[in-house]
Amino acid sequence: MMPVVREFTLPDLGEGLTEAEVVRWLVEVGEVIAVDQPVVEVETAKAVVEVPCPYGGVVTALFGAEGEEVAVGAPLVTVAVSPGEGERPLAAVPVASAAPVAERAAAVERPLVGYGVAEPSRGGRRRRVGGGAAAVVVPVAPAAPVVPAVQVAPVAPVVPAVISPLVRRLAREQGVDLAAVTGSGPDGLIMRADVERAVAAKVSAPVAAPGAPGAVPVGAVSDGGGQVVPLRGLRKAVAEKLGRSHREIPAATCWVDADATELMALRRQLNATPGPKVSVLALLARICTVGLERFPELNSSVTEAGSGILRHSAVHLGFAAQGERGLVVPVVRDAQRLTTEQLGTELGRLTEAARTGAIAPAELTGGTFTLNNYGVFGVDGSTPILNHPEAAMLGVGRIVAKPWVHQGELAVREVTQLSFTFDHRVCDGGTAGGFLRFVADCVEQPGVLLRQL
Repeated sequence: MMPVVREFTLPDLGEGLTEAEVVRWLVEVGEVIAVDQPVVEVETAKAVVEVPCPYGGVVTALFGAEGEEVAVGAPLVTVAVSPGEGERPLAAVPVASAAPVAERAAAVERPLVGYGVAEPSRGGRRRRVGGGAAAVVVPVAPAAPVVPAVQVAPVAPVVPAVISPLVRRLAREQGVDLAAVTGSGPDGLIMRADVERAVAAKVSAPVAAPGAPGAVPVGAVSDGGGQVVPLRGLRKAVAEKLGRSHREIPAATCWVDADATELMALRRQLNATPGPKVSVLALLARICTVGLERFPELNSSVTEAGSGILRHSAVHLGFAAQGERGLVVPVVRDAQRLTTEQLGTELGRLTEAARTGAIAPAELTGGTFTLNNYGVFGVDGSTPILNHPEAAMLGVGRIVAKPWVHQGELAVREVTQLSFTFDHRVCDGGTAGGFLRFVADCVEQPGVLLRQL
């Protein structure tokens, strides 16, 4: 039975994303793939993800070069598969042997993984068919005879030791040839720092003459006196969201200094016992979930039309995390149901995923309240922009030794500044101040939490 060509388009990867950038292809034209095998790694405005293809067969075409943006619904790959009922047979794909394509490739069509059907087990290794790129498949009648491909001695390419697609993208945007970079990682693996050193070396090198090739970095255009870097991907999504938040939400901020000495002592006591270690962020997250039970107005958002306030029944706690792709806000689902230890485990998992760029888009959406620990950057205070459409955000500055009046005497204590930004449409200053004061009391006297458990 003659094969047919099926076209696989870029699916909606979540939350209405309209486009994605091709980071790298995981298959080649002429390669035999299995059902649900990842074929391309793309970067959306939220994360870097692998996209599996729901067809098994021979890859006949790839659409989009690395670094190019592909719209949702646009073609990604075409695959030659066995014809299904009612499908018109097409000419055979040129291959290295006369055996039909259907005998060498899986031909079962199934929905994409994550769209309602469990992923099957995959066996075997990827195989290439033929010695080069396959021709475009077009319908003919009758089918043309199969001509054996000319065997060409393969030339082994120089493949730089790079695993992270983010490192590849950084090198591409900065015009760095990875083949000329010496990796400092295990077994010569090229790390982000290696690319950054190569970029620094380029900057310190003699500047190219105006108009000469290489005078403007890849991805940038000259404006006559400087360079304009395209706003896209994560940076574009962040800019759009923060711009909308600033335009639509009448935000206000209040703050208070708090003595965190007892909270830090509690953390040291908890970590002195066997078991998972408890982070300061986990303790603050637990305080926030209890505080939102007392002040549910703050776990809400104004409706799209602005005619009502939606009170959320669950606390989906977002927290700011700095990763290779920039600042992202992973979300801990149903945080109010988790213990402090469970919160710590989930916060650690999401932080690592964000740091490496492996976090799923679904884990970056749906938050109802954000905890922002900007103290890790060595600063005391901030007036952040709310994470639209959320109505509130707690900010925590660095915890540092300061002179403090404690029990009527001057002492050196571990002090932090807490700031609270809120949507003034959902509550007045009394509610916001009450929440912030509750958080500060729990930081200063962690035993206050016992009355809430």
